[in-house]
Amino acid sequence: MSTQTPQRPASPGLRMGSPFGIPIYVSPTWLIVAAFITYTFQPVVADHLPGRTTFTTYLVAFVFAVFLYISVLLHELAHCVMARHFGLPVRRITLYMLGGVSEIEREPETPSREFLVAFVGPLVSLGLAAAGFAVSLVVPAETIPSVLILQLWVSNLIVGVFNLLPGLPLDGGRMLRAGVWKLTRNSVTGTKAAAWFGRGLAVALVVLTLGSSWVTEQEPDWGQVLWSVLLASFIWMGASQSLQVAKVRARMPHLQARTLARRAIAVTAEVPLAEAMRRAREAQAGAMVVVDHDGHPTAIVNEAAVAATPEQRRPWVSVGALSRSLEPSLVLPADLAGESLIDAMRETPSGEYLLVERGGDVYGVLVTADVNRVFSGV
Repeated sequence: MSTQTPQRPASPGLRMGSPFGIPIYVSPTWLIVAAFITYTFQPVVADHLPGRTTFTTYLVAFVFAVFLYISVLLHELAHCVMARHFGLPVRRITLYMLGGVSEIEREPETPSREFLVAFVGPLVSLGLAAAGFAVSLVVPAETIPSVLILQLWVSNLIVGVFNLLPGLPLDGGRMLRAGVWKLTRNSVTGTKAAAWFGRGLAVALVVLTLGSSWVTEQEPDWGQVLWSVLLASFIWMGASQSLQVAKVRARMPHLQARTLARRAIAVTAEVPLAEAMRRAREAQAGAMVVVDHDGHPTAIVNEAAVAATPEQRRPWVSVGALSRSLEPSLVLPADLAGESLIDAMRETPSGEYLLVERGGDVYGVLVTADVNRVFSGV
């Protein structure tokens, strides 16, 4: 199951390597599930391996937990390798309590690419299931390899089929999204449709689990109910997050650097802040750009630093002391809009950016807070 994450959070766990140049992390929550799988799977191992010691059966159960997560890793690697094939940046893969997540930083440009990136994960899981089934036919029964292979191919079959269910955040949901996107030519519509299907799946999962007990008039298996609630919660939260993303993307057409830009005045670095603010008020400008004595922009006055400077100190503080030097990545074309603008801002986070025309003339200053307000209340 894959997701896109626009921010860069701290390390999610222990780094295990970088196959294909993709960092792999294991979250500490994996240890909880590994222990749970080992504990619950041990009786199954004991039934299939009569005469083995308790230590051996627990060890086999733990090995199964490790192999299961290796299968999940291969599933996620398939997503990432396909994404890389289409030129999409991949940040990392994290194995955590409920499986794995591939952090792909940008969505595919077309519905067909979206479909392929989503489909390749379940395809790998089903391929592992088929290979495991074929091997299980020739491995002697009541041996450790036979038990591991049997459980692994069954588990991969379940993972593959489950991920094909048509609802976000599952891979089947992304495939459904691609289909609706193709039909409507609108990726936001596809996301909304697949997210609502995901919410429906979450509800159905719990209802079917409880309903089966009611139909058979048997006491519910509360362990199974707990797992269904956990999975349903995961699906519901992922679907809700996708709806939030859809609302954000619906506002992307309104995100234009030129219309959000503030008028800026030019000041030299030695000008006192109080004087610079007076000039800005007279010119009805919302930003200040530091220029050299030839008039070339060299820095942008930081709005947060200005606000943090007490009024009584402003006559004694120069604007140069409250400015950020203009790196090339802080100078953006005034025509940027939508995701291109977000990508440019993400490359070098800052409170302000200088907007320039194609000929190099200063157009104004784009303030990050103004961009954030476009999405406030989403």
